[in-house]
Amino acid sequence: MSRIETSWYQKYWYFNILTWLLLPFSALFWLLSSFRKLLFKLGIKKSYKAEVPIIVVGNISVGGNGKTPMVIWLCEHFSNLEKKIVVISRGYGGKSNIYPLDVNSYSSPYKCGDEPVLIAKRTGFPVIVGPSRVDNIKLAVQKYNPDIIISDDGMQHYKMARDIELCIVDSKRQFGNGLLMPAGPLRESQRRLESIDLVIENGGDAKYHYLLESVGLFHVHNDKPAKINKLTGIAVSAIGNPARFENSLEQEKIIITDKKHFRDHHKFTLADFDQNEDINVFMTEKDAVKCKSFAKSNWYYLKVNANLNKHTQETLTTLLNKL
Repeated sequence: MSRIETSWYQKYWYFNILTWLLLPFSALFWLLSSFRKLLFKLGIKKSYKAEVPIIVVGNISVGGNGKTPMVIWLCEHFSNLEKKIVVISRGYGGKSNIYPLDVNSYSSPYKCGDEPVLIAKRTGFPVIVGPSRVDNIKLAVQKYNPDIIISDDGMQHYKMARDIELCIVDSKRQFGNGLLMPAGPLRESQRRLESIDLVIENGGDAKYHYLLESVGLFHVHNDKPAKINKLTGIAVSAIGNPARFENSLEQEKIIITDKKHFRDHHKFTLADFDQNEDINVFMTEKDAVKCKSFAKSNWYYLKVNANLNKHTQETLTTLLNKL
């Protein structure tokens, strides 16, 4: 974490000089974002209403909150109902000369982002990325004629009208110091939660929550289930909350000898890794899609699924049935 990010999660933020220095910029951020929302509310700026229902899976804070497992759960839910789904995303971390970009499990994560490739790989559904959610939707409808479109993030993308909003909250970090960016981690104030259809915690024991359930360890280079003799190695991650991943490894009886943290969506190269061939490397599935082309045989990723508790599953199913 950078110094600013660390300050977001300090218990007593008002003792931090850096936070006070950033507060004027947070005030400016609030002013600009509030003015923009007002333009949409007054109809001066128009939202695009798609021909098919839109579900947004997002959050009001930056950093890894656990949206991707929830998107995958939704895809599997609708797959069981034999619905055609397209997932759209900004494709953060990727860079392409062409947008909107059609993504599949073989796409380069450096062109379309790591999360879109992971979603395409896990679900088999089309994924379309690009900075304009509206353009993504238009291509999705034109090319695939889906029953439902799921937007991975985009809660603050008010140009895109939506039918259901799901906000994912990290149970450990919650809303940090409760301040707007850059003094805090929030994109919008917590009052925004009042207008969201369902707020779901990733972890914890809130009424509406899910737990990340391990599916097992897999080889990075070929995605095959792994049988590991030596349950020791280094944990490498480029995600918003590496501690959650490392705790999951320990629950799998992995002894972590070293931890390497990179910024979320970091573009891995072989130089980022210890060149000792005898050392096992453990990573998240999201990071694994970026390392597959140069991974060693003793590099592994932990696959996880979202396991929704009874209240969440029942309430969410009721919401989805209204579409």
